[in-house]
Amino acid sequence: MEVESLYEAHRPALVRYLARYCGDPDLAEDAAQEAFIRLADRPPRSDENLRAWLFTVATRVAIDEARSRRRRGELLEGGPERAALGALPDPPDEALARSDRRRRVRDALDRLDEKERTVLLMREEGFAHREIAAAVGTTTGSVGTMIARALRKLATLLPPETEVP
Repeated sequence: MEVESLYEAHRPALVRYLARYCGDPDLAEDAAQEAFIRLADRPPRSDENLRAWLFTVATRVAIDEARSRRRRGELLEGGPERAALGALPDPPDEALARSDRRRRVRDALDRLDEKERTVLLMREEGFAHREIAAAVGTTTGSVGTMIARALRKLATLLPPETEVP
């Protein structure tokens, strides 16, 4: 098993999934990198689904790191904020609309429990039911039901957007 080829094959989908899962692209990159480091150091058993193993490990890393960052943030609360660096901003109305949509989706995803969020985001990344089942510790037959329930719950948490004249 060559880690470099696995990295090239699985990294983009893993980072996309993690960014959606935790809402933080930097955390997603860090968690994905850590998952590949763990793959190189302690690969899964040969009978384990490698892709599901990578996503499971990366999800756990992201959860642990998010908790650590939250605790550090609480300790530093009230301190000076750093200005973000980056490209020129979008027009204010577009940036506000996009930010609002992201916030609403992120808030709704955060209100799902861990398994619900995981099954939805893994489904969005094209995982097979057997891979999702392995990642969340359930049977393949129950994955469809879990996805349907999570989608219904998400729909109630995300009311339709209304057009403003």
